[in-house]
Amino acid sequence: MKKSIALYKTGPGVTSRPHRFDGTEYRLARREIGHVHADGLVDIPFPKPVRDELVSAGRANAHHLLPQSGWVSIYLDDALDVERATELLRLSYEIATSRSTKQNEPTPPTG
Repeated sequence: MKKSIALYKTGPGVTSRPHRFDGTEYRLARREIGHVHADGLVDIPFPKPVRDELVSAGRANAHHLLPQSGWVSIYLDDALDVERATELLRLSYEIATSRSTKQNEPTPPTG
């Protein structure tokens, strides 16, 4: 059975393109919010504290090749894994949009 994930446009501005390691990559402008390998492995970047919380809670695995990074991996073995991966991709999108908004906010006056 071929594993797949039907990824939605997570939100406004999300684009997809082929991933360099075979699969599909999802981006918000220049920031990658995650990718799905052709074999059904999903990798998603997070700030390290968020990644640590997700791994500790059992919601994701440490990245399969870079376990000390902020990335997590989810193996798509069943429908619940697809649901969990979709939820975490959405979280990655929300973090990316909140960071983008903060970076574009004017600096408040001091004094």
